[in-house]
Amino acid sequence: MTSFSSIAAFEAALADLREPDAGAVADARVRQAKLTKPAGSLGRLEDLAIFFAGWQGRARPHIDRARAAIFAGNHGIAVHGVSAFPPSVTAQMVANFESGGAAINALSEAAGLELAVVALDLDRPTADFTAAPAMTEAECLDALNRGAAVVEPDLDLLVLGEMGIGNSTAAAALCARSFGGDAAAWVGPGTGVDGHGVGRKVAVIERALACHAGAPRSAFETLRRVGGREIAGLAGAVLCARQLRVPVLLDGFICTSAIAPLAAENPAITAHCIAGHCSAEPGHRRLLALLGLDPLLALDMRLGEGSGAAVAANIVRSALAAHERMATFAEAAVSASL
Repeated sequence: MTSFSSIAAFEAALADLREPDAGAVADARVRQAKLTKPAGSLGRLEDLAIFFAGWQGRARPHIDRARAAIFAGNHGIAVHGVSAFPPSVTAQMVANFESGGAAINALSEAAGLELAVVALDLDRPTADFTAAPAMTEAECLDALNRGAAVVEPDLDLLVLGEMGIGNSTAAAALCARSFGGDAAAWVGPGTGVDGHGVGRKVAVIERALACHAGAPRSAFETLRRVGGREIAGLAGAVLCARQLRVPVLLDGFICTSAIAPLAAENPAITAHCIAGHCSAEPGHRRLLALLGLDPLLALDMRLGEGSGAAVAANIVRSALAAHERMATFAEAAVSASL
């Protein structure tokens, strides 16, 4: 298992990111050119196959083992009424995941994903980040490592998701601190708060940004100051996956916000990531544009828990199946002259 023994080790890993296998990419492009179809006629499916070839290091990539990892955490800022639901719902939903009754259970099964649920100290919410850092250095490092622990070298695909009452406010705060802009530009209804609820979220983020204005803007400090345990877990999983060259499918706004501080420090972190979908949460489209990620799907989903990314995993499987199983012009005795 890859882990981060210290803050310095985390920062060193973020500064020195592995690249895809250029030879495998070139070989995959050659194969695409030989398949029985006009060049480019499968659109992004072709791009996905080439993407996976590079990260898997083989011209004919495939998915034998894929994992959906769902991280859950509770937030001290919930005391400010930023969610339509109480913090107790986080633990209740984790129990639902574990008993097989949630959307992600059905969707991960449909996509052939093994499901890992990682609940991070639900009985111990993060601190209220309007007045103090959400986590101590030790707590943030622990969350990063618990995220890294879900990534194994033999995974062909990692799908990420989250659950945590109040975490759309943390996500907006992370984006605002990482990329700037008014708090209001990053805030949405989350679990379904009304206009007054949105106003409370904006006020909370503004106070948080002011509270931490003088603090370092490193990825680690931003995560620990205005993030959450489950969000730091996601960030740790993404960075560990990069070290192991495991491709990542990101879910919605909160999931994607986990890499905002990493991308602000090293924009190349997104190279092994695919945006599974664009959620209905307003800030997500803006964040994806800043990260240079083009989502595979736009289905007006806003559930979280990895649901959109799990649906997108079926698109990935289709792309790799076409790349692997189609005959070449020579094999099918079809003229390549069109």
